[in-house]
Amino acid sequence: MPRSTAKHPIERILDANLNRTKEGLRVCEEFARFILNDAFLTKEFKGIRHRVSAIALKNAGLRACIDKRDTGSDPGTALHHPAELTRKNGADIFRANIQRVKESTRVLEEFSKLQSVRAALEFKKIRYRLYVLEQKIVKRLI
Repeated sequence: MPRSTAKHPIERILDANLNRTKEGLRVCEEFARFILNDAFLTKEFKGIRHRVSAIALKNAGLRACIDKRDTGSDPGTALHHPAELTRKNGADIFRANIQRVKESTRVLEEFSKLQSVRAALEFKKIRYRLYVLEQKIVKRLI
């Protein structure tokens, strides 16, 4: 029998966005590594991905979010936009994933305020670092 998810919406939001952030960062890391062949950018994305995990592990509220996961009853798992299924090249994949990471990091920043202001501030720093990395990469794609 599925658990009741109505009692844990904040934890579910945090869990989904921690996953979304780390998954998107991994895609960006692989783009930097294999398409751009750039050790510095690869290291930056990998470092941010590990930093996100470390923030979650340090904060009991974030660490416990996985226990509130209920993928089976999540109405968002069946949703997709047609653009998600169409990519022209690696640059398109990077752009989609850096956007996903920026958005999910903002969600983490906002909802973490309810559990840990320190974590929220860390996510804010990460978000601004992502803006800089995105700019460096987009300049190379033009």
